Amino acid sequence: MGVCKSALEASVRYLARDLGSLGVRVNSLSAGPQNTTAATKIPGFDRIAAHWDGRSPLGWDLNKDREAVADSVIYLLSDLSRKVTGEIHHVDGGFHSVSLPIKEG
Repeated sequence: MGVCKSALEASVRYLARDLGSLGVRVNSLSAGPQNTTAATKIPGFDRIAAHWDGRSPLGWDLNKDREAVADSVIYLLSDLSRKVTGEIHHVDGGFHSVSLPIKEG
């Protein structure tokens, strides 16, 4: 997933640069884990989900924080973000700034 995520982030930056002169904003949203059917197919999802709330500076609820993710989508689509482009907007309780340890123990 790391390679795919990096490719997506690079694509966002390039598209933002190339389409900005046309008035098009390009951003992406990096959300924390959520209980979904798709999540059950991600190897190690249970381990990630078990640690997320305790390591996120703002905490994280796998069900209730869907509203926070949706609010951020609305922000990015609205005029409130009219001068924001090329960004990866993290909605994960701050987890991206601390992450998981490489090895358990």
